[in-house]
Amino acid sequence: MAMRMGYSHDCDKIRTEDALTTYLDGYLARKLKRDEVRLSSTSKLPLQDYTRYGRQLILSELGLPGQLKLHDASVVVVGAGGLGCPALQYLAAAGVGRIGVIDHDYVELSNLQRQVLHTEARIGMPKALSAAEAIKQINHTVHVHPVVVALTSSNAESLLSGYDLILDCTDNLPARYLLSDVAVRLGRPLVSGAAQQLVGQLCTYHLPLAEGAGRGPCFRCLFPRPPAPDLAGSCAELGILGAVTGVVGTLQAVEAIKLITGTHDGKPTLLMYSALGTPPFRNVTLRARRPTCPACGDEGERVGAISETDYVAFCGGERPDWVSRGLANDSADTRIRAKELDAVLRERANVQLIDVRPAVEFGICHIPGSINVPVKELVANPADYVDSNDPPETYVICRLGNDSQIAVDALRSAGAKGIVKDLVGGLRAWAHDVDQTFPVY
Repeated sequence: MAMRMGYSHDCDKIRTEDALTTYLDGYLARKLKRDEVRLSSTSKLPLQDYTRYGRQLILSELGLPGQLKLHDASVVVVGAGGLGCPALQYLAAAGVGRIGVIDHDYVELSNLQRQVLHTEARIGMPKALSAAEAIKQINHTVHVHPVVVALTSSNAESLLSGYDLILDCTDNLPARYLLSDVAVRLGRPLVSGAAQQLVGQLCTYHLPLAEGAGRGPCFRCLFPRPPAPDLAGSCAELGILGAVTGVVGTLQAVEAIKLITGTHDGKPTLLMYSALGTPPFRNVTLRARRPTCPACGDEGERVGAISETDYVAFCGGERPDWVSRGLANDSADTRIRAKELDAVLRERANVQLIDVRPAVEFGICHIPGSINVPVKELVANPADYVDSNDPPETYVICRLGNDSQIAVDALRSAGAKGIVKDLVGGLRAWAHDVDQTFPVY
């Protein structure tokens, strides 16, 4: 069913696509004529922009004044990944005049499932440069400033101060706290997005409140203490549906456009999205700014100082390098390398091979003859997998060689005798050292 608008009666009389286009162009011209009466002759767009942005120019909430605000605005997007790519795409398409892109990472094949500005041809290129190239292909009139450096407490303020609005499209807690603190010091709103697995969330921190009533809470107001690094999983560890990052990143662009054009309602909320939820969106009203917040609290009431904060240390240290941990071969008594395990499987019969990955990962690929016992199940009831009468040689495998170490400890604690070892480096090492046709995901 066609959407009925104010000119729907006239559209009923239009039968061809060309005629409809002519009609809309005429409608747009009349609408722009009315808007231009209120603007000086020096406040007009380049002629071709009336056609480029015509479909949003005719929105009563934007009009020509809103488009001119977009043209004069500057936005910096920190992170050109799953969130940053759709946000950048729509900010550029909408006509934001100047866009900064900050990212120190490089394009990899595994990024392309969700980071839609990057291409196979640009694998190995810095993400900031790849995104800038894509933006220029979308809209060559946008001034793009790519920056291929990691954001730190020493450079953040100088890199961000030249922009009206900041978008947090990062994927780690130290960067989120840093961006929030710097946004407060600079007096900028921070449009923050996050996505993982099948869920995402969106929030604008340090939001200018309606009717000039100050600012909304910052990230530190709502989350004064970060979780331990071991509890903050990444997309590589937990997975992510690419379209979820597309939803959240696009909403970040919408939020930015509302702030730039003055159409935001000035009410701080946290929007939560679940791809499998019914309904998929839920909005939570945020509490007021904390007067004692060390970042945005009131003078004389702030508790603590953040001027010299080591953000990585504040968040509990570096995020664990699970690949390196899985490769650590502390003891030949408890661990076995891939080539050694391959020889064992070829030469011996009384061998039990336990794969402790989740069932969904076991279904992707597994070594023939292995059985699947997810690590949570094994740790909960390790005695179920211990044979005290005729103990086989038991070898435990996982993706990277970390959960398998936990499983071996649980089996030994439950009384497992004989050889009980896990695979150093997990199935990734198996693919590298033994079977190059084995899938790596």
